[in-house]
Amino acid sequence: MTNSIPSISSTSAFVLQPLKVPKQLCILRRTSIIHLTCTSKPTPNSRTSMNGPRAASRHRKRSSYGSSRRSILKKSFNQEQVTFTVPVSHEPHVAVIGGGMSGLVCALELEKRGVRSTVFDTGVHGLGGRMGTRVINQQPLVFDHAAQFFTVSDPQFAELVSSWLAKGLIQEWQGTIGELEVGGRFVPFPSSPSRYVGVNGMRPLGDSLLSQNCMVNVVRPCWISTLEPFNGMWHLSENGNPRGQYDVVVIAHNGKCANRLLASSGLPLIARQMKRLELSSIWALLAAFENPLPSPSGAASFPFEGAFVKGVDSLSWMGNNSVKLFGSQKNNPHCWTFFSTAAYGKRNKVPQENIPTATAEKVKTGMLEGVEAALGLPKGSIPSPFYTRVQLWGAALPTNTPGIPCIFDPYGRAGICGDWLLGSNIESAALSGMALGNHIADYLQSGGLCPEEFAVGLHNEFHPVGGHDIGLTVPANELPALQLTP
Repeated sequence: MTNSIPSISSTSAFVLQPLKVPKQLCILRRTSIIHLTCTSKPTPNSRTSMNGPRAASRHRKRSSYGSSRRSILKKSFNQEQVTFTVPVSHEPHVAVIGGGMSGLVCALELEKRGVRSTVFDTGVHGLGGRMGTRVINQQPLVFDHAAQFFTVSDPQFAELVSSWLAKGLIQEWQGTIGELEVGGRFVPFPSSPSRYVGVNGMRPLGDSLLSQNCMVNVVRPCWISTLEPFNGMWHLSENGNPRGQYDVVVIAHNGKCANRLLASSGLPLIARQMKRLELSSIWALLAAFENPLPSPSGAASFPFEGAFVKGVDSLSWMGNNSVKLFGSQKNNPHCWTFFSTAAYGKRNKVPQENIPTATAEKVKTGMLEGVEAALGLPKGSIPSPFYTRVQLWGAALPTNTPGIPCIFDPYGRAGICGDWLLGSNIESAALSGMALGNHIADYLQSGGLCPEEFAVGLHNEFHPVGGHDIGLTVPANELPALQLTP
């Protein structure tokens, strides 16, 4: 079989062409399945269906998106497995649900291999997922309110970062960061490895990744609510409105929304793995001050731009966005991002879509008091910020992981990517997207003739990660790279 997929290492004159599944494979495949588009194989302990992959009892109730975690879990494990038996399209098209780092990089890798994709993202303000930047236009005030920076250790990711540097999308953060113990004792980290941030914030990086790509379509804001297998394709819809049909589906987000989407999709193996993921909750407080914060107790000047906080229940990270992104500028506001611990997030958890005013005020007060405790200052030492906003990341950091780059179900032609599969940082997200994009391209190139050879991660066990707070997933001396899970 001739390999029609172009090499990733081609020269600058390289022109992307759509991947075309060899017609010979399609013809051979069709001769044996003229009347069959997809079949349904019941999973263990599931009821046998007589009417295809979506069939069940005549009186079966439609799934509710207001269902409890327990009911979603039951639906996920008891649903029947969709098995596509028709060949993939001659010019395959992949749907990527989630526009965070893993989903964007997956789409980029698919394009390098000649595969078209459409990225669906819920972001109103932009792409990037947890590479979020909030801009308040009055000043303007700029806050990175999720991922704070990232580091590089993997050679593949290093190549990607080098290209971002060459395009002016990121810059090295040369400010001092370290560990701040309660009472004001600060210990700086070594300057190596290098730390990187997006120019003007993390979100512009996400928005820029697909700006010059011809084989990737972006649809946002869009909340895919249903996956339906029909005639050998996945049909996507948003609250009843059709969003196209695709050969392969990528789930590049997690949490309760992903679980609800998968609960009745016909992908029980993928749904089961997604349900095994456990996530901590973390509060973010954005606060703008007219003047610099008071120096820690015993310090002649303010010693850091970012710090992982130890020994304070309500605080695990504090970072000065203004200095990090724009350097020291006189008479400009100081925009700080503060993160709580996972324990504090769990204890004060509320519906993140509708935070009660009393809870927001309680969290703000508690976290600002935590800042004073961390700096070794008496209560009331910090001036009141002129702007504040609290946000609850309900699905923040993973507490367990399978430790694999991606998950793929070749029978249902669906996969999962995300930083939580390898760890909890931007590098992990990018590597996961790369792995799944290339794996799907390999599968499509094969024509789907031997699906059993492409099953990945469907039965891997999960194991606990080292810490559930910002910066605690690896030892402090290894300089953790901050990112909330996409």
